[in-house]
Amino acid sequence: MRSRTTALLAVATTAALAVTGCGAQDSTSAAAKNGTTQVTLALDWTPNTNHTGIYVAQQKGWFKAAGIDLKIVPYGTTAPETLIANHRADFGISYQEGVTTARAAGQDITSVYAVTQKTNVTVSVRAGRDDITSPKDLDGKTYAGFGAPYEKALLEKVIQEDGGKGTFKQITLNTSAYAALYAGRADFAMPMPTWEGLEAQLTGKPLKDFQLADYGFPAIYSTLVASSGQYLKQNPEIAKKFLAVVDKGYEYAADHPDQAADLLIAANKSTLINSELVEKSETLLAKEYYRAADGTIGTQSAKRWQDFTDFEFDSGLLVDENGKRLTKAPDASTFFTDAYLPDSK
Repeated sequence: MRSRTTALLAVATTAALAVTGCGAQDSTSAAAKNGTTQVTLALDWTPNTNHTGIYVAQQKGWFKAAGIDLKIVPYGTTAPETLIANHRADFGISYQEGVTTARAAGQDITSVYAVTQKTNVTVSVRAGRDDITSPKDLDGKTYAGFGAPYEKALLEKVIQEDGGKGTFKQITLNTSAYAALYAGRADFAMPMPTWEGLEAQLTGKPLKDFQLADYGFPAIYSTLVASSGQYLKQNPEIAKKFLAVVDKGYEYAADHPDQAADLLIAANKSTLINSELVEKSETLLAKEYYRAADGTIGTQSAKRWQDFTDFEFDSGLLVDENGKRLTKAPDASTFFTDAYLPDSK
């Protein structure tokens, strides 16, 4: 599963490029055929439990029943954020940092659905590291990450909030986080507890986690569905139908994790071969991640978007379309919308 600490999206330089060969339609118009309208959705990685609601709805025929011919675009060399911003995909799986960075650089991308409500990444060490009891003990240690600029700023804040200096060494991962920790290549990493954390347990290499929210870092939407302003403006009713089905899929996954896991595996038998991992991941997502504190699914908070945007700005990570650092924090209320969710939301 893709970590949300993957390399920072280089929107300032890539978004102006023509995106070809991705297999997605030009989303400026949704072509209707055989009584259905084709909608393209670009994945952010190989199919996994972050995508469960999509595959549940597809397997149960809910997209077709709504008049939608869903075309899932496999993850390739072009990030879904770039496909969306260049209008080569109607929707895509993204994450808050990716959308924030793209919007700061003036790209046409908007978050329309929050898949996970709880931050799906932790600071983790080997379970047996008695010398590391809290983030301040990470000073002087080695971090194994993916090279995204915001990783350093995030970890500095977490360590400093705990009373440390925020100084550490960095290496770039070429293996799983838990494997790097158990091999002694690094002292800490930021894996996803709903996948790598569970995989570590199942392979007998458990981790000890520190939750970011416990150390002053703003909560983020680690997995979301995004679209472009252009597509939403030109196809509002299709967007509403699509998200109503997506919402139905994730509601089902939250209420029936075992059955949802089976449907996800059935749709991706060649890639999801560890059924125990999928089932445990789905159970954890249903228990702690899909639903917000008020019980809703898919909804987003203006405060959460602004808090993270302010963090990115204060850390000097937001740049405009020319690659120049922003001098004023953006208004993040325009980075997302709940307007296309089912009316009951």
